[in-house]
Amino acid sequence: MKESHVIRSLAALAHEARLRVFRALVVAGASGLTPGTLAEQLSIAPNALSFHLKELSHAGLIHSERQGRNLLYSATFPAMNDLLAYLTENCCQGESCLTAPNSCQRP
Repeated sequence: MKESHVIRSLAALAHEARLRVFRALVVAGASGLTPGTLAEQLSIAPNALSFHLKELSHAGLIHSERQGRNLLYSATFPAMNDLLAYLTENCCQGESCLTAPNSCQRP
């Protein structure tokens, strides 16, 4: 993953509302959510939500698909996995990490 793409992705997630939207879409899975459902679920004004969806989409973290009259937004899981892989690439000084949470030791 290119560093510029990592920076764009992290910048998109570095806002409370966008992080909440992204997490809600991750939880929703492949079926996705409509903007109306997201706005109601997260208590975000529709015009603000539209801006945040655009930013997440521009970063490649989400995508939309039209199903009939509805527009469904979903997390782009390969992009999320690539970002996580980039961030953890050299975790634990190149050693295999333990399966337990917080397995990377601080010096």
